[in-house]
Amino acid sequence: MTNPRPDGITPSQTVGPFFHYGLTPGSAYPVPTSADGHVAAPGTAGERIVLTGRVFDGEGTLVPDVMMEIWQADSEGRYAHPADGRPRASNAFMGFGRSDTPDGVYRFDTIKPGQVPGPNGTMQAPHMVVAVFGRGMLKHLFTRIYFEGEAANASDPILALVPADRRDTLIAKKDGSTYRLDIRLQGDNETVFFAV
Repeated sequence: MTNPRPDGITPSQTVGPFFHYGLTPGSAYPVPTSADGHVAAPGTAGERIVLTGRVFDGEGTLVPDVMMEIWQADSEGRYAHPADGRPRASNAFMGFGRSDTPDGVYRFDTIKPGQVPGPNGTMQAPHMVVAVFGRGMLKHLFTRIYFEGEAANASDPILALVPADRRDTLIAKKDGSTYRLDIRLQGDNETVFFAV
């Protein structure tokens, strides 16, 4: 018995978008949210920044229904997680944010993170951990966003694993207090994603 299926359609290409209603309300749906891209409340210690960029598919088209999540340390490089264990200047900063891309653009209002401990006693450069959820992806993608001009980028143990000619896909460019980095899901200059 054959299973009729439209040409070229596989299960992984028919999944989602179905998360939009509950996880990224506020733009498409008038539902209150605690995760709308505002990561740092007023008064949070540290350098305030905007992290933004466009999300493209493999054909270079903006993707209007991606959901991105970031996790980050505070300005002193400490995580709001029990495994960190170090005292923090404030318990108000949780270091988590979520943004949708209704016009193909994500945006986070936050603070710039500090350096965090890495493997084998090394220190990692300031960065964001990013998860990208989108239609056609059964599993979300993980990547990182680093910051242009950081001297610590040169010795970051994770960034060092990325071929030198692809590191730019992970480094946000500075424009005043805004950092910009486009995410490319496939194709030329595809963003480096990590197997986690």
